[in-house]
Amino acid sequence: MSYYREDELQRYYSQILGTKVKIVSVSGLGGEEKAKLKKAGYGIHRVIEVEYNGTRKKYLIETVAPSQFGHEYMPDRAHVVLTAHTTYNRLPLHVRSLDCGAFMSDGRIVSVGDAEEFFMNVEFVEGTLYKVDLEKISERGSLTNLDEKRAEKLSDYLVEIHSVKRNEPHLYVKRIRELIGHGECIFGLTDSYPPDFELVHQVKLSDIEKKCIDWRWKLKNYTHRLCQEHGDYHPWNIFFREGTDLTVFDRSRGEWGEAADDVTALTINYIFFSLLKYGKLEGPFEKLYHLFFNNYLEKTEDEEILKVLQPFYAWRCLVIANPIWYPDLSKDTRLKLFNFINNVLNTEIFDPKEVNSYLKT
Repeated sequence: MSYYREDELQRYYSQILGTKVKIVSVSGLGGEEKAKLKKAGYGIHRVIEVEYNGTRKKYLIETVAPSQFGHEYMPDRAHVVLTAHTTYNRLPLHVRSLDCGAFMSDGRIVSVGDAEEFFMNVEFVEGTLYKVDLEKISERGSLTNLDEKRAEKLSDYLVEIHSVKRNEPHLYVKRIRELIGHGECIFGLTDSYPPDFELVHQVKLSDIEKKCIDWRWKLKNYTHRLCQEHGDYHPWNIFFREGTDLTVFDRSRGEWGEAADDVTALTINYIFFSLLKYGKLEGPFEKLYHLFFNNYLEKTEDEEILKVLQPFYAWRCLVIANPIWYPDLSKDTRLKLFNFINNVLNTEIFDPKEVNSYLKT
């Protein structure tokens, strides 16, 4: 579909210029296709010549090309456009940005240059957060039949969505790069620890970061594992209604990634709630942990996940151990979480049966 329909360009420019506009021509940027020195580039340009109020003027519409340089998804490219529009006019001698907008699927051009903030409007879903189930299990110190069925359902859900694969290696590499460097992921979490946090000094956090970089280079050999994922699959993002009827929400960080992301996001909470109750993985939470993991491994036959989940567990533990997110944890619990991070990062093949040994110094 052509994004540059004359009728839509005319309507769009008339809107943002506040007067009736005629489109004179649409062309590529001169010399763009003939470049001999720099072959690659992020942008695609179209020169739009318009006539209004007896004068002619040229404007340049720039779109960002999909690429492996952090521009794989439409939201990535939207980020580039929005950042450019909000910063161009603040720099002396920089070309002025008139507007930014979006090409719609039906051919319309929509202006968003005056946007103050973006929002989502989603359905409201009735139900109870899965974290409430975990709190009740902790209070009872035992499992019901429904608790076990729900854990199996949560595992089955991942078996189902992870079965959808995609052969785009650069998307897998992107996801692992984000796991390490994104503001919501490992480096963002280590940066968020207070500088005077006596339990975990900067040298220890730096050591974790270095290990995670080594893991990034290991995981770049696993691009064949790219699959559909949720991206933030934890008990605060899962609603249950009657029985095992569930709804998930707050999908994060794109559509494709590593299955270990979802598996660790959920199972770390069985470990966490058990630490709070027993000081180790024990009792009902140990049973749920192994029920979930064994079901997943049996139905996916994905033993390879045990070779790649280590930095994902590190990331989730960095969240849970963080005094910003969980200010009331005991020193003992935080220390065990950091033991888990370091021991798991030093383990080539993760063994679900050895969780308690990973929690020790």
